[in-house]
Amino acid sequence: MAKHNELGKLGEQLAIKHLRAKGYQILEVNWYFGHHEIDIIARDGEMLVVVEVKTRATDVFGEPEMAVNKQKQRSIVKAADAYIQQHDLNIETRFDIVSVIITPNERRIFHIDDAFYPIM
Repeated sequence: MAKHNELGKLGEQLAIKHLRAKGYQILEVNWYFGHHEIDIIARDGEMLVVVEVKTRATDVFGEPEMAVNKQKQRSIVKAADAYIQQHDLNIETRFDIVSVIITPNERRIFHIDDAFYPIM
């Protein structure tokens, strides 16, 4: 596995651990609808939470969450709509980002609730 894939996988594992520690129930990991992917689908009480995880080895080029541009947001929303329809859900949905920076000296996790709103 390529080093950046290993880093991304570790970031997702740390994000899952973080979410579980906050009481979230993890429903799906790496859920696909065509070429659209959702990193984590979880429940936070009565709320469905769609989580994009961004992991970097440095913040030299900006914080990881800055990589979630409008195009990526549209892709996530499209996948979330498909998930909601496939599971016949009528539930409030929130879109979060978990930003992870992993260096040899630290692991930093920053969770942004309501990071963006559905746009099409």
